Amino acid sequence: MNVTRRYREAWEGFWREAPEEQGAVFWDAEPALTAGPHLALFEPYLTEPGLPMVDLGCGNGTQTRFLADRFPDVVGADLSAAAVEHARRADPAGQAAYRVLDFAAKNETETLHAELGDANVYLRGVLHQAEPDDRQRMVDSVAALLGERGRAFLVELSEAAKPVLLGLAQSPAGPPPKLAPVFRHGIAPGEVADDAVPRHVRAAGLTVLASGELPLTTTEFDADGTRIELPSKWLVAGRAG
Repeated sequence: MNVTRRYREAWEGFWREAPEEQGAVFWDAEPALTAGPHLALFEPYLTEPGLPMVDLGCGNGTQTRFLADRFPDVVGADLSAAAVEHARRADPAGQAAYRVLDFAAKNETETLHAELGDANVYLRGVLHQAEPDDRQRMVDSVAALLGERGRAFLVELSEAAKPVLLGLAQSPAGPPPKLAPVFRHGIAPGEVADDAVPRHVRAAGLTVLASGELPLTTTEFDADGTRIELPSKWLVAGRAG
């Protein structure tokens, strides 16, 4: 089953309008504040770091390029063709490969696994923006990409992020400029219970190998110049044993 047409078109519209420059999108913080800290948590659990690394929901590829500096074979995959084109333009040297992928669709994920073999997966802040009915299928797809040898790093907004986002959205001045397009295109963050992601992981036949909390850094700042960070939870998953 594929994602809904409404969801796909919302993301296409968002990325078609998104500026090219790095940091212009709400969640497009520099890798030193995002994928860098995540990788420090992830790497100790990579039993085979030479496997391909797949950045699911890669967007404009900022974190994908960071991963490509550290792993030999990196693929950035996104539902939005416009996002993938952003990523390719931002990577003229071709550090990574990019492709359009609906990873709620089992056949598309199985095709990618057939091409790559077992892979490691990086998934940052995607599930909370997905339709609730798609989330288990997406985690099932992560499990399919891992095969028997891969490991996955998933980080998602925690329940504590909801009041922060509501406060930003309901500000008298309106939402911050970089957050406003998200709401305008109808892809406002959804609520994911703190126990939902581990539950999806276990239902996909995976084991949670490590977990913790770490703020998800954004590119926006409060009026006093403090960078806006959203509470999040992370986990590392893989096959048992």
